[in-house]
Amino acid sequence: MENLTIDTEYITLGQLLKMTDAISSGGMAKWFLEEHTVYVNGETEQRRGKKLRHGDVINIPNVGRYKIHDILNEQTDVH
Repeated sequence: MENLTIDTEYITLGQLLKMTDAISSGGMAKWFLEEHTVYVNGETEQRRGKKLRHGDVINIPNVGRYKIHDILNEQTDVH
């Protein structure tokens, strides 16, 4: 699983697809999600505007598995 660090409260699923090079432009997100199964926290997700936050796990078969890390939350996560 690959960690994706963000410096905002959330990113959208469409932004993540572009960041991971699953798509080459943001305009392809809708098509990609219609043609491919993407899982967010183990559940199928087709909304390109789905907000992904710290701790969310995204599985894109044949592309990769990613966990969202918000650098602001990482500083407060003390175990």
